[in-house]
Amino acid sequence: MVSNGEGPPRGSAAAAANLRRRRTGGGGGAPAGGTASTMLQFYTDDTTGHKLSPNTVLIMSVGFIAFVALMHVFGKLYLVRS
Repeated sequence: MVSNGEGPPRGSAAAAANLRRRRTGGGGGAPAGGTASTMLQFYTDDTTGHKLSPNTVLIMSVGFIAFVALMHVFGKLYLVRS
């Protein structure tokens, strides 16, 4: 980089190398040394609320869907006509 804070001139080989280095720098765009807000935050002990595993959520969701489906079936079978 130039000492006055500007990058290399546009279109030059140095600018292309600088852009390539920025894109492939790794880290996924997260700042080094900082705490990034990622999906892993949901599985840490720092979060508040109930701690449910993904398996528990999946079983409860499927159970709710099955309950609603059964209620529809029972509603069709035992429909009271007035």
